[in-house]
Amino acid sequence: MATESRFPDSFIDKDPKKALEELNDALQEDSDSAECLCQRAYAHILLKNYSCAVDDAKKAQQLTPSLPLAFLRTGIAEYHLNHYESAHAALAQGQQLDVTDKSFEFWIKQCEKMMRELTQADSGLRTPAVPPVKHDWYQTESHVIVTVMAKNVPKDGVCVNFMEKELSATIQLASGKNFNLDLHLLHTIIPQQSNFKILSTKVEFKLKKTDGIRWEKLEGEGQESNIKHFNPNRCPPSADPLATKWDKMVVDISEEEKSEKLEGDAALNKLFQQIYCDGTDEVKRAMNKSFMESGGTVLSTNWVDVGKKKVEMSPPEDVEFKKY
Repeated sequence: MATESRFPDSFIDKDPKKALEELNDALQEDSDSAECLCQRAYAHILLKNYSCAVDDAKKAQQLTPSLPLAFLRTGIAEYHLNHYESAHAALAQGQQLDVTDKSFEFWIKQCEKMMRELTQADSGLRTPAVPPVKHDWYQTESHVIVTVMAKNVPKDGVCVNFMEKELSATIQLASGKNFNLDLHLLHTIIPQQSNFKILSTKVEFKLKKTDGIRWEKLEGEGQESNIKHFNPNRCPPSADPLATKWDKMVVDISEEEKSEKLEGDAALNKLFQQIYCDGTDEVKRAMNKSFMESGGTVLSTNWVDVGKKKVEMSPPEDVEFKKY
């Protein structure tokens, strides 16, 4: 689209730098020449001064809104600045002013191609959202164990600070990002006896309880427990009134059981239980062996006799033994 002027495209193509100097002089004389602005924009495009080209071309649009060349220069300069959407808009507007110029069609297609490629690249680079790192906890009588479900954490990827009522840790994830764990604990712990370990699928923090009490939850404002824990060294059983009462109760129950009069099978079973409890190890072995091997039909306390052979079944005379 060469212009009928002192500065045709062919003149600018030969020496863009010289043409730019002459166009600057021409615009000094007439700064509102839309034609000179369009051609200076063309010189800037050839010299890769794309931002300057956009400025000149847009000024030419304002001066002469019906000049298709101003929109063409704007679109080409915006394209080289990777502003494909604004370039497409300028070119489409210029094409409406001159539908015979095939340059508009070419550059519009170039813009559409680049916009498609960018859309595909964005969708390809878009990674799925990283799921949040989960943590859980459980407890034993002496410890609270906090587990962070993070895989493949580096050996030196954990920085932790144990405090009496706080756990603060920074974990380097396999993705390179850091996960921060800050817990305000329900009850106090012993920092010096707390530790952590890194496994292939998780990081485990083992917190030593100050008191062996059950935690209702991991975090919060806990009150001092009123639970009194048994300490065998605190005082002898005889000095503890509660222990004395329990001892007396056990003795009373034992006396009642001894004085209880049983009849029939109950009396026989109690007799066997008493023999077993009072018997020697050989008596107990004899009773167990004879009872098991005979299918519950023989109960002997003579280990010398029972230990030498297998005890055969001996059901009562009026009972017939059948194998199933």
